[in-house]
Amino acid sequence: MHSPEPTLTVEVYFDFVCPWCLIGKRQLDDAASRLAELRPDVRLRMAWHSYPLLPDVPAGGLPYQAFYVARLGSPEAVARRRAQVLQAGQAAGVPFAFDRIAMMPNTAAAHARVAQAAAVGTEVQQRQLIDRIFMAYFNGGRDIGDASVLAQLARECGLPAEAPDPGGERSQGRHPQAKVRHLVSGVPFFVFDASLALAGAVSADTLLDAMLRALTPA
Repeated sequence: MHSPEPTLTVEVYFDFVCPWCLIGKRQLDDAASRLAELRPDVRLRMAWHSYPLLPDVPAGGLPYQAFYVARLGSPEAVARRRAQVLQAGQAAGVPFAFDRIAMMPNTAAAHARVAQAAAVGTEVQQRQLIDRIFMAYFNGGRDIGDASVLAQLARECGLPAEAPDPGGERSQGRHPQAKVRHLVSGVPFFVFDASLALAGAVSADTLLDAMLRALTPA
């Protein structure tokens, strides 16, 4: 009798307006590729959980530059923060184009699309959609709070263009997070088989090490 295929579940808490979450996703993608080479017997499953950082942003969004100047105190402070992110992004192969972004969006509709992809699409389609939404915002400067933008991105991934039921996203997002959500103080936040957790845009090496440790019997 064959032994069951080992499965590793990585839960990812994220928000689309967080540049560190995009960096963290790229590092996770790298770690996943390396795990597939080291442990081809393992089935890796990723569960994506919404963690809106700015849930009170109006549905129509806010002016991006003015929002960050008010938040950080001055244009100089904003420039320093962006320089830090750009440096980290360059190291991770993530091209940010902050100068193209006009609006700070409410990300509820984007997260609803991700939940819809989990319900009606494949894991590959869901990951593609997450990546396209991130890149549309941080590299293309597109308004990811706009329903037509999200519909186009969904179509590009072979997913339904029709907007999902927002209530479905809320119900999908709460149950699997209940055990660890209280531990999440910021994003990105990674949980490995409900036994190990990492916070922040850590390196691919660190993520791979956590994956291998989660697969090691106690």
